Amino acid sequence: MKILYVAELVGKTGVYALKKALVQLKTLYPWDFLVVCADGATGGNGLGRSHAAYLHKMGVNVITLGDFCFYKKDLTENLSAHPYILRPENLNKEAPGLGFKIFKAGNERVAVAVLLGQNGFTRIHASSPFLTLPSIIEKIKKQTPYIIIDFHAQASAEKKTFFHAANGLCSAVIGSHTRIQTADESIMPGGTAVISDAGRTGSQMSVGGCDIKSRIKEYLTGIPDWTKEAWEVMELQGVYLDIGKDGKALSIERIRLPVNNLQAHLPDSGH
Repeated sequence: MKILYVAELVGKTGVYALKKALVQLKTLYPWDFLVVCADGATGGNGLGRSHAAYLHKMGVNVITLGDFCFYKKDLTENLSAHPYILRPENLNKEAPGLGFKIFKAGNERVAVAVLLGQNGFTRIHASSPFLTLPSIIEKIKKQTPYIIIDFHAQASAEKKTFFHAANGLCSAVIGSHTRIQTADESIMPGGTAVISDAGRTGSQMSVGGCDIKSRIKEYLTGIPDWTKEAWEVMELQGVYLDIGKDGKALSIERIRLPVNNLQAHLPDSGH
């Protein structure tokens, strides 16, 4: 089973970079299943309903969200009607949407789950991902050995600890949230592929995908501003996984794919 995980899309730049790179990406990394983190796809924080539909139409099998999962009201109000979009599983049980789901991939099934870390988040609170993990695995293992977990967390220590807790229980744990690709990809002794952060898709001449001047201004004034897109040095980042029939990872490869740096307004992409 070949699985491609595209790291967090940031703004219209990230959505455009994915669209622009899709054909080349399919040639270089032929996948059976495509996972895209889109926690910052709309305005740098959250995912709007139009962008979600646009990504799904592009061929994305599942979209993962993190701490910005409820930032866009138009999607939040309709999240339960979009089973291909996953928010963290370890949120309040009354939260809309799904935290994990089993999807079809040809003749196989692939399970994807999102868990949120607890360190460093002040605007959203989750229960322990370490306690949530076993219950997810128990439900999924009965149906498929292919299990991918997007661990959306800030602290590298929490991510590293979680890797050891998940070792041998799932096919891969892919870190997200920091928008900086790490160089620590490996396969744990139990056959679980891990990486602290898969990175980001969008402008690399930026601060986390956002306009540099606006981020400096925020530090000078204390006034947040997420409205300005950064377009320079576009790159698609992520990881490419090869998973054996027993659900254990055979390989994990980091991806950094430069994208032709052309600014464009996307049709039907919305906000």
